[in-house]
Amino acid sequence: MYLNGVASKKITYDAIVIGSGISGGYAAKELCEAGLKTLVLERGRDVKHIQDYPTAMTDPWDLPHHGKLPQEVIDENPIVKRCYAFDEATQHFFVRDKEHPYIQEKPFDWIRGYQVGGKSLLWARQTQRWSDYEFEAPARDGFAVDWPIRYADLAPWYSKVEKFVGISGNKDGIKSLPDGEFLPAWELNCLEKHIQKSVKENYANRHVIIGRCAHLTKPNPIHLAQGRGQCQARHLCYRGCPFGGYFSSNSATLPWAAKTGNLTLRPHSVVHSIIYDEQKGKAKGVRVVDSETKEVMEFYAKIIFVNAATLNTNLILLNSTSNRFQQGLGNDNGLLGKYVAFHNYRGSGGATFEGFEDQYYLGRRPTTAFMPSFRNLEKQEMDFQRGYMVAFSASRAGWQQDINQPTFGEDYKAKATNVGPWGVFIMMQGETVPREENHLRLSTDKKDAWGVPQLITSIGYDAENDEKMMKDFHQQATEMLEKAGCKNIYMSDSKQAPGLDIHEMGGVRMGKDPKTSLLNKFNQLHTCKNVFVTDGACMTSVGNQNPSLTFMALTARAVNHAVAEMKKGSL
Repeated sequence: MYLNGVASKKITYDAIVIGSGISGGYAAKELCEAGLKTLVLERGRDVKHIQDYPTAMTDPWDLPHHGKLPQEVIDENPIVKRCYAFDEATQHFFVRDKEHPYIQEKPFDWIRGYQVGGKSLLWARQTQRWSDYEFEAPARDGFAVDWPIRYADLAPWYSKVEKFVGISGNKDGIKSLPDGEFLPAWELNCLEKHIQKSVKENYANRHVIIGRCAHLTKPNPIHLAQGRGQCQARHLCYRGCPFGGYFSSNSATLPWAAKTGNLTLRPHSVVHSIIYDEQKGKAKGVRVVDSETKEVMEFYAKIIFVNAATLNTNLILLNSTSNRFQQGLGNDNGLLGKYVAFHNYRGSGGATFEGFEDQYYLGRRPTTAFMPSFRNLEKQEMDFQRGYMVAFSASRAGWQQDINQPTFGEDYKAKATNVGPWGVFIMMQGETVPREENHLRLSTDKKDAWGVPQLITSIGYDAENDEKMMKDFHQQATEMLEKAGCKNIYMSDSKQAPGLDIHEMGGVRMGKDPKTSLLNKFNQLHTCKNVFVTDGACMTSVGNQNPSLTFMALTARAVNHAVAEMKKGSL
């Protein structure tokens, strides 16, 4: 499409943000607050807070299949059906397998949410800060490249984000899991407290805490100003929360950006590529395909934030070729799309517990008990690299397990009104080590419906390192549950493919040296300084913590730098 000068002026902005999810929404908020006219491009449909949550208040018996997916949907979606949050009441927020095909060179379950807000409507909302144990790990243990920042660089931005988002938690005083700006915490139940006490008595370096999560237990004025209210502990979060009790782009950052008058939001906008200006030596805009009309158009801006989520961000940059960058934007070193890593969720287990029959709990708490990583913290001490967080929850078997059995009369009433024994579920969240062979690239002969090359995923486990880590988790989880007096302990390996963790990161990693990284310490492409990447693609390593809080902190820091550079005329 060829645009004349008048049309060009009409579609020029100060900043363009690609993607409206966790990091894209936060970029929009910060840019608009700084006074920049900002265009947010979202490839999916619009979703407005409250009015576009069609099942948020629907009772199970009012759903056609009582929450279960029809067999036809299951058969047609072998990938997305594996996601724990994909059901009859949430399916409208997920991408169906046929809607955006990709090529799996190795098994990879790509879970996507193409709508305004992205996966911020679907995330598990667990939020932990990184520490220097994570930022220093690559240099200390000899993998990937050294991070160009340390915890001190990000700490004030963590605080800024936490205050706006609303994070519940306790000041736990754990060196490897820094404290933050917290709302009142949720409470462990009686069995979880019992296990917490047992762990403290038996292990010097293991700490059980209540999980820190992006839920408003007691809203502050900033949250009320966003129009959000207290979390109701309904555990229906993946349908969209009409109370705004949990943080999403839809309930918080995008409306906040819109209030400034500086936001333009354009859904149905599939980004084809970033346009590079050969004469000026920087990016000048974004080429877009309208997802409904297939019209090709271009938008221009002084700075561009790429926040399309890890895999799509890599795809866009790889497809952004020019005479200057023939392998993809900023890809002089050939590392774009490489060193992708993820979290190892394969290990889990469970147990029963005899006791506490006279105790129960209130509501459906949106978080679990957590244990920060205790392996390889101060030095390499195991026969595998890095470590893992442990998450566990205790609950009582409920009437739901038996209510559908063909019973009547007194037996039916007893099953419907009495709770069963206590049980424990426990799982790992392990750090995987970025490896060059774990990569993404573009197909040379297959394109999607919008004319963009299909993405090839070639990402797998390290059989040696990742499986040794899982076996250690199995051993340690079994031991801790035994010491707490649990019975019928079992451990399992889900053997799930990478991707189902939905924590994929890397491919456009940060670093100090342009020869070994794509981004500098402020998330700018080394060789195209007006393009910033602050979603999961920017991560040099993946830590063992849930990553979304770190994405938002990096985004806030990068926007601050971009605005300062613009004021100086450097961008």
